[in-house]
Amino acid sequence: MSGETVQRGEALAAAVAALPGVGPRRAGVFQRLGLSTVGRLLRHYPSRYEWEEAESPISALAPEAVVSARGEVTATRSVMRGKRRFEAVLSDGTGRLDLVWFNGTYLRDRIKPGVRLRVQGKGRRFGPGIQIVNPRWEEIKPEREEPSAKRARLRPVYPATEDLGSREIEAAVLSALPGALGGVADHLGEAFRRERAMPGLAEAVRMIHAPESDEEVAAARRRLAYDELLLQQLAVALKRAHQRRTTRAPALRWSKEIDAAIRRRLPFDLTPGQEAAVGEIVADLTREAPANRLIQGDVGSGKTAVAVYAMLLAAASKKQAALMAPTEILAEQHFASITRLLEGSKVGIDLLTGSLPSSEREGVVARAASGETDLLIGTHALLTEGVRFADLAVAVIDEQHRFGVHQRAALREKADDPSSAPHVLVMTATPIPRTLSLTVFGDLDVSLIKGLPPGRIPVTTRVVGPDKSREVYAYVRGRLDRGEQAYVVAPAIDSGDDGGAADVRSVMRRLEEGEFAGKRLAALHGRLKRETRERIMERFRLGQIDALVATTVIEVGVDVPNASVMVVEQADRFGLSQLHQLRGRVGRGSARSLCVLIAAPATADGEARVAAMADTTDGFALAERDLELRGPGEVLGSRQSGEAPFRIAEFPRDVDLLLMARRDAQAWVERSPLLDLPEEKLLRARLLRAHGDEIGLADVA
Repeated sequence: MSGETVQRGEALAAAVAALPGVGPRRAGVFQRLGLSTVGRLLRHYPSRYEWEEAESPISALAPEAVVSARGEVTATRSVMRGKRRFEAVLSDGTGRLDLVWFNGTYLRDRIKPGVRLRVQGKGRRFGPGIQIVNPRWEEIKPEREEPSAKRARLRPVYPATEDLGSREIEAAVLSALPGALGGVADHLGEAFRRERAMPGLAEAVRMIHAPESDEEVAAARRRLAYDELLLQQLAVALKRAHQRRTTRAPALRWSKEIDAAIRRRLPFDLTPGQEAAVGEIVADLTREAPANRLIQGDVGSGKTAVAVYAMLLAAASKKQAALMAPTEILAEQHFASITRLLEGSKVGIDLLTGSLPSSEREGVVARAASGETDLLIGTHALLTEGVRFADLAVAVIDEQHRFGVHQRAALREKADDPSSAPHVLVMTATPIPRTLSLTVFGDLDVSLIKGLPPGRIPVTTRVVGPDKSREVYAYVRGRLDRGEQAYVVAPAIDSGDDGGAADVRSVMRRLEEGEFAGKRLAALHGRLKRETRERIMERFRLGQIDALVATTVIEVGVDVPNASVMVVEQADRFGLSQLHQLRGRVGRGSARSLCVLIAAPATADGEARVAAMADTTDGFALAERDLELRGPGEVLGSRQSGEAPFRIAEFPRDVDLLLMARRDAQAWVERSPLLDLPEEKLLRARLLRAHGDEIGLADVA
């Protein structure tokens, strides 16, 4: 390593405590925000920018404009009655500027006559002069040289804390930049950058922190967002190439006879969308390259039937298949419905969940290991130690958004032969925006099942306030009297779960004693024993229960055609995708179905969610709206909701940049499958640091 490289690295590794104005005393405050070194400080990007106006003499300040001036405080007073406020008079020899801070009486110990200030804010006419309400201010220390008048400039606003403000972060960044920019090495070559009209990395870092114009902000942001997306897409492409290079999957048999035998087991003809997905899956499973396919479609589009086709194709080839669901209720329902489909066949099917008694579990595990079980359906219990397969050919993961990359990999590794991997199909009834399908599921091929089964009637959605609750339940009672069934969903099991949430137990009591008196009601939630849940669901399916009061355990997989009405209590407490899933439990029969959302949103996001539900039944449109409201989630880790690992890139704003990064990453890995060329050393190091642990790149590279 050259002396120059060491020097460059040292500039970024230097402690923030060494920066002028920080020092050991304030360094601890920076460290609490994760800003312990200069390099970390420079990666703490501004969240927005605001124009700081050029300074003017007080006599030249204009009302109804953002103004900036400096001067000496000549008088102050605190007003403690009525609207509490702190007032000060600023003078520069040309005129007087009145300043007022509402609820700012704490400033009396900091702003006193004789103190020199620089202030900025919107000026307004006040008597014969100008006043600024709640101005931004900074003290001009007497021991320091009088700073020159500020010119107009874009000022960065940083994510900050109560004890570390944006301006203090900005001052530290500006003091660090001159010495640190020389240490910012670029992992992209000049020709590569030029083709994509990208600035160098050091210049992008300078422009993001100290821009001269809006155009510089845009150019810096584009380069830094591209870097984030390129690293993420390189991680996906490397992992995928490695898997295809090092593993083989069983090539399953397919013939017209096998196809006909499988179709005879299905209770209905496949829709055109299902036929297209089956065609893609058959093409995958009959090859030795391990399939890695996402099956997605809207609620009720028939993804499970497609997955069953794939599993039975494995059984027809004398191989095994596994289906992993996120909850015991969903696993139990899959097991029950597939068992009914296979009644009278020779296909061995078992269920493995966490609540299975140890004596039963031992038998299930033994049958899977010996090959006696053809289809094993379960929950996370499939991933536990000791669960092995004799010859696993197809692994289906249902409701993929509930699982992460690690769980998918763990299920794939259940075969004894490390060079052999099952074909993996992941299903989701939560429509995924195209942006996220390229990030969260970037290593998957996608089968999109379009359309719904024939005869499916769209569900009508209504949003009402809590004051209409009695009318809603009176209407539902009328539907029950006609022989229909209903779901009532509450956000909690009992009041102890969330003191502010409607709960299953209180809703049950209210309905039993009030609107649904005399009707057959039952409660369903995750705390019930497996046998109890199964019994309740079977009675509901058979029409022996009129209304099911439940938590979100019924949001996926429950299929009761006679259930035509759903009421969701405190609907604003649920996410958009969750509400769409819940609504999908009705509208599965011939009756016109209704979903009523009882809500009193306290936030703009809550209002937007319930309004979107009323506006459309298109799950993909709702998914795009959900993305705008909630953010893209932790894209590469085991958690796939919440904050993303991107500091600059935003979706759906940066879709075009993502597509470019995806193309570039795929082409790069084709040229250099291990990123082991000398000129790729820095890129490889940054890639491993960013994504190595999350998706096992240490094994790949």
